Amino acid sequence: MSIKSQKDFFSGLMFMMVGGGFAWGATMYNVGTGARMGPGYFPLVLGIVLAILGAVITFKALVVETETGDKIGAWAWRPIFFVLGANILFGIMLGGIPKLGIPPMGLMVGIYVLTTVASLAGDKFKLRDVLILASILAVGSYLAFIVLLKLQMPVWPTFIAG
Repeated sequence: MSIKSQKDFFSGLMFMMVGGGFAWGATMYNVGTGARMGPGYFPLVLGIVLAILGAVITFKALVVETETGDKIGAWAWRPIFFVLGANILFGIMLGGIPKLGIPPMGLMVGIYVLTTVASLAGDKFKLRDVLILASILAVGSYLAFIVLLKLQMPVWPTFIAG
């Protein structure tokens, strides 16, 4: 049996691996029952559904013929670098690195840094659009996490908030 679509085949394998990993990791927690769900119930069900979805996609890639074979292209290193880097920088901005003397900069600065660095992954970068998006995300995050969920996290840099 030959692979008819490489993109679908490998993405299906990825879904199966991630879903299987989540399902296996969820068994480390109390799963419970449908009526009394434990902390592992949702990740277990989600992992199983994701693995089944991956199996369906992989099977389709082996059966359904495509015109070009949907070859896998080269790795998109620029988006990978900037999106992963933006998330790492967000974590550093939110919590700081005390061992290196980097203070927490808070949620607001973290969101602006995250949005700006992640937007460098694309082909088009307009600072005005990025700042508008970051402002909307900052206000929405403040309302969702601080006001509604009442999470305790630094909102502003420590040298401003004290």
